[in-house]
Amino acid sequence: MAYDDQNIFARILRGEIPNKTVAETKHTLAFHDIAPHAPHHVLVIPKGAYVDFADFAANASAEEMTDFHRTAAGICAGFGDGYRVISNSGAHGGQEVPHYHLHILAGRPLGPMLTR
Repeated sequence: MAYDDQNIFARILRGEIPNKTVAETKHTLAFHDIAPHAPHHVLVIPKGAYVDFADFAANASAEEMTDFHRTAAGICAGFGDGYRVISNSGAHGGQEVPHYHLHILAGRPLGPMLTR
């Protein structure tokens, strides 16, 4: 999947679409999902143009990776009763936006990872 600079997250990063920011750093933006799947549903995105985890891991700088993961970890630390971190990739993985992102879900029991 090629990076599409018109995807919704790229537009949010350019300030074309508003968001409810949770945290922002030099390389990372975290914001509330507009269609939450749990009481707390935060999306964490790198500011760079990366399609998925593999692209990010292969091409992001060490500074970008460290900043991204520490930002995500800081958000997770606030969910004392537990949380789930999900990253979807490609059609079979259910990726809807071609910009790498993590879903952080918390606030209730989330059940099994996948139904059988």
